[in-house]
Amino acid sequence: MKSHRSSVAAAVLAFAALCLGAPAHAAPSAPASAAASAGLLFAVSEGTSGGGSAVTDEQIAAKYKPLTDVMQQALGQPVRVKYVRDFRALDEGMKSGAFDLVIARPSDYPARGVRDYGYRAVTATRPDGHCLLVVPKDSPYKTIEDVKDISGKRLILPEDVAYMTTFCTAELRDRGLRVQPEQTYYVREQAVIPFSLNNKLAQIGGIASYSGAAKKLDKDGLRVLHTSRAQPFLPLIAGRRIAPEQVAALRAGMVALAETPQGASQLAAIGLKNFDTDPQPRLLALLQWLEAKTPAAR
Repeated sequence: MKSHRSSVAAAVLAFAALCLGAPAHAAPSAPASAAASAGLLFAVSEGTSGGGSAVTDEQIAAKYKPLTDVMQQALGQPVRVKYVRDFRALDEGMKSGAFDLVIARPSDYPARGVRDYGYRAVTATRPDGHCLLVVPKDSPYKTIEDVKDISGKRLILPEDVAYMTTFCTAELRDRGLRVQPEQTYYVREQAVIPFSLNNKLAQIGGIASYSGAAKKLDKDGLRVLHTSRAQPFLPLIAGRRIAPEQVAALRAGMVALAETPQGASQLAAIGLKNFDTDPQPRLLALLQWLEAKTPAAR
């Protein structure tokens, strides 16, 4: 029996290792310059729950065409799409002003674009995002209050630089549970987390509410132990080359798109429903919450 369990653990570790890969910030690529050709550059980042490095600019442009059509109409300029998987490239593109428009699933990056680099928030997407703390269906934990501490236990999260890992860590902090990196598995793809939980490599996992893994919890034999506080999801921000009145026009165009049957259908096809039209205060509050050293009031 002991030999069999050791073999299972070894297989799980091997599977997880295949999915780890290099950290998302390890190999930055230089962002394309907005001045290289006419028009505006629209950067899209889907984070660690997105499609991965195999996704092309053309595929992302096709996926987000309902939004770029609205952008071009509202702003009166062509819009080119750049898929940005690398987090350092995303940050550098905002810092340099190379990206005129940014929409990103890791919401802390657009939030820093607003706070640190002079961008304006246009919209965030509804519904909000959450960290889901999940366990196998047969776990003895019924609620987060049953978890008195996480020392000596195994926690599995997305890669250590991922927004959702920071998000889940902040939520656990507010519950009096301090994440200890040396007792935590970090994986590049969230799809590894259900496999690892079911094979007893870890006892509690953290995933994004909007991830593919979250849509298959019941099928994968998992349940939600705890749902975090809500935070802005998929914010869209605009850079300095876009005037305040253009930001307002773009915001109005996004709302109008969601209010038509055809537009709502187009948005639903890419997992979007409607928009929060005043996300800037919440984005700034998000950073304060993520960066806090002590538990926030609940």
